[in-house]
Amino acid sequence: MESGNGKRAEEEEAGPSSLISTAYRVGAINQQQLNQKPREVEEDQAEQEEEGGEEEESFGGDHKNGGFVPGPLLSLKEQIERDKEDESLRRWKEKLLGCLESDIDGQLDPEVKFHSIGIVSEDFSEIVTPLPVDEHHSGRNLFTLREGSHYQLKLKFSVLHNIVSGLAYSNTVWKGGLQVDQSKGMLGTFAPQKEPYVYALKEDTTPSGALARGVYSAKLKFEDDDKRCHMELKYLFEIKKKG
Repeated sequence: MESGNGKRAEEEEAGPSSLISTAYRVGAINQQQLNQKPREVEEDQAEQEEEGGEEEESFGGDHKNGGFVPGPLLSLKEQIERDKEDESLRRWKEKLLGCLESDIDGQLDPEVKFHSIGIVSEDFSEIVTPLPVDEHHSGRNLFTLREGSHYQLKLKFSVLHNIVSGLAYSNTVWKGGLQVDQSKGMLGTFAPQKEPYVYALKEDTTPSGALARGVYSAKLKFEDDDKRCHMELKYLFEIKKKG
């Protein structure tokens, strides 16, 4: 009997709290985690379904033809208050969603507020530019790099009102009016939290050679799964001769 209780205690200890800490260490929360209930809640529901043969709608969406179909968009307040009679599930949601009292305003659409963009390179430690870019600096080079150098763009941003799902970026570069490069990537899914997120895009290398030197124009754009554009930044940068 004691071994059974000990086993159940171990399962509970490795349940929602462990999942929450892992999700926040990574810095992004998978939307499917929100649609999953704590292990003990799922076990209780499974027993009820076996006895009564009734099916309950899963939190956050339905499953049709073997594929996940997301449910209707709910505000952060509605997501926290849903199933509030279940104390264990309510606490799990509050921790997973951040539970920001100042941000629970019932607004459906998430908002991503970008605070700064930084450039990290072997040529220098880091250059940080506050966002939005001041109008007096909009026509100036955001940074200057040497040819053949490695660099990363680093963003600092906050998520407000609701969970933003599938935040992705595209960075398009032109030189002399011709497109010379385009990169795309997925940042992930983020919940509101008190501290801003800091995210570094994948490392890149500047081209080398006489033709590669000069001033480039670029456009950095961030969109989510619902095609909301959270930021579009046009900037200039320069590549100079090495040495």
